[in-house]
Amino acid sequence: MHQLKKGYKCNCGKVHDAGIDEYIVKNGAINDLPKFVKNYSCKKVFIVADVNTYSVAGEKVCNVLAKNEIEFSKYVFNNTALEPDEYAVGSAIMHFDKSCDIVVAIGSGVINDIGKILSSTAKIPYIIVATAPSMDGYASATSSMSMDGLKVSLPTKCANVIIGDTEILKNAPEKMLIAGLGDMLAKYISICEWRISNVITGEYFCDYVAQLIRDALKACADNAEGLLKRDEKAVEAVFEGLIIGGVAMKYAGLSRPASGVEHYFSHIWDMRGLEFGTNVDLHGIQCAIGTMYASKIYEQVKNIKIDKEKALSYASNFDYENYKNQLAAFIGKGATQMAEIEKREGKYNVEKHRERLEVIIKNWDKILEIINNEVPASKEIERIMDVIHAPKTSAEIGIDEKDISFTFKATKDIRDKYVLSRLCWDLGIIEEIKF
Repeated sequence: MHQLKKGYKCNCGKVHDAGIDEYIVKNGAINDLPKFVKNYSCKKVFIVADVNTYSVAGEKVCNVLAKNEIEFSKYVFNNTALEPDEYAVGSAIMHFDKSCDIVVAIGSGVINDIGKILSSTAKIPYIIVATAPSMDGYASATSSMSMDGLKVSLPTKCANVIIGDTEILKNAPEKMLIAGLGDMLAKYISICEWRISNVITGEYFCDYVAQLIRDALKACADNAEGLLKRDEKAVEAVFEGLIIGGVAMKYAGLSRPASGVEHYFSHIWDMRGLEFGTNVDLHGIQCAIGTMYASKIYEQVKNIKIDKEKALSYASNFDYENYKNQLAAFIGKGATQMAEIEKREGKYNVEKHRERLEVIIKNWDKILEIINNEVPASKEIERIMDVIHAPKTSAEIGIDEKDISFTFKATKDIRDKYVLSRLCWDLGIIEEIKF
């Protein structure tokens, strides 16, 4: 159990603060809910859930509150496939009982994101009772939402308390267990890219935070074989790893420790799903597939010999207007916001590219060392994915593999963040990447 830091002065120069006050992971953890409610001197709970999560843990939550004479109101979304969008948030806010002074959400991804927005808007404490170890947003201070067709991370607040009852978590649908470990596997890529960006762009990096992720990821990988057997140690390792992922993001003040190009594969697929109705799957499963692709691309990058003139020529001949049109056709209206990001950032500017390329060439040995130290061989990632029966290609989740090349190209435009696809563009090899 990680000892949460509050006001910790780190060697990186930042003061780390976990954001969350406490988390608990054990069998029967729901029984501690009344204690946490009373710790915040709250009198009435507003419960938010959907029909699925309420059936899993809702009655237990209500019973334990009633047994301890704590009043509550509740709103249960009728949707069996709730979307994280403006409609869902608005619905929760409209049904909020203003006599309540604490929000308790029951669920995982979407419900947690809505709970964070609701409690942030109402300016009251927030507790999440997790129903699945499926994603790393439990401890983050953002909500991943779809807004105007673009996948965005809205600043909200951290949960004050995270409750993970392993009796509930271990019985989550198998697919959600797979998604949780899939989201953890993504951290191999995110830490690698964070370090590479530190070298190329000078972006802030903290090895203390990175090591938290490495240790949590190792625990997950070491216990992977027990996950589908619903072994509580394996489930606890994944759930705590996901919490630490959120805490690490809060410590660092950015999403770098837990999210990189592999997440952007998932975001692009989600955006296309919203715009064109193409297939999508659970975020963690998509991130695992993105991790699989990224590990194989890194292997290709390690084997190249940098050709400076080729890279400069590629950048100077890059037709951004044509690419922007292709992006709009591929993504839909979300591409408009991507274009706005580029206006502010100017990553395709030839002079900026030339400067980055000089840094890359000068530090190439260091970059290769980072890749070798942080990203396991693709065969090792594939082995873990086989152990948990995770899909390894987009085709296995109904996404056409012919679109993967352009998906990878689009990942460099989704955020103002230096990731693998940007490195490939800078090197002038992005058109040559094989999938």
